[in-house]
Amino acid sequence: MELVQRYIAAVQRELPETKRDEIGRELNANIMDQLDALTEQQGEISDAEVAALLKQMGHPRTVAQQFVPPQPFINASYMALYKNTLFMVLGILFVLHLVEVTTHWLSSANMGLISYGFALFGGFIDEACFGFTSITLAYWLMSRQQPVANAGCGNNWQPEKLPPAGPGWQHIKLQDIFTDLASYIFLLVVIWYPLSMSAEQLAQSSLLLSSNVRLILQYSTPVIVLGIMHSLWQLQQRLWSRNMLASHVVLNVVIAAIALYLASTSPLLQLNTERWYGVFNLQQLERSAMITLVIIALFPAWEALRDSVRLRKFK
Repeated sequence: MELVQRYIAAVQRELPETKRDEIGRELNANIMDQLDALTEQQGEISDAEVAALLKQMGHPRTVAQQFVPPQPFINASYMALYKNTLFMVLGILFVLHLVEVTTHWLSSANMGLISYGFALFGGFIDEACFGFTSITLAYWLMSRQQPVANAGCGNNWQPEKLPPAGPGWQHIKLQDIFTDLASYIFLLVVIWYPLSMSAEQLAQSSLLLSSNVRLILQYSTPVIVLGIMHSLWQLQQRLWSRNMLASHVVLNVVIAAIALYLASTSPLLQLNTERWYGVFNLQQLERSAMITLVIIALFPAWEALRDSVRLRKFK
């Protein structure tokens, strides 16, 4: 029965040391019972038939996991809270990093749009890796302790206070909230940070918007602030309500109208023609900026149309 002993030893190697002997004896008794039953049916059995029986029982690692299920890196009772914490922290890190890189871009004469993109996403990857590692290690340490059943879910909840059943779209995703929040804060930084710069710094900065566009955006600041408040409202509720949908429709209609109005404004850009001579044509850049604004306006317009349809179907 060398094959049986080799099989049991292979299973034991996948087990914790404290349980190897006990499970080994149990597994050996189970295998011998099956071999005895097989011997009674057909007489003496060969090594090939023993190997077939062991193969039918499964790979040693699989059998070991049946006796001692592997412990997940993060306990299942913490998984929902872990994912929510991860999204929240990464979202906040992205917003803070966006403000830092944008202010540096606006005050720098050497950072172009391509460098800005690399600094924004490359730097965020570093911060996201640090945040992800820190949060994961914290929850791993929590998982090594005695897990709390239904962590993050109190016992004082009442079934009567649960929100009404609704369609899947009624749940607001965290990534959507933080995307909107980052966009609004980016606009606020672009609009108001140049006001803190001197005329010399402003002339050497990477700012591409004309004074007319900046003035229109300054007048649009209340709309942007309302957008930030609306995103925070979504973050608090995490579920679309009738009032929230209606206000989101109005907000997106106004934003689309501002974007289209900006597209009709001329000039859109403030460029050093000597610096860009032979690289880009000013008229081409103006046209590209106008098309970009029209495309940007399509996104809030689509959301306004989508939410209008949802509002009509809302129960």
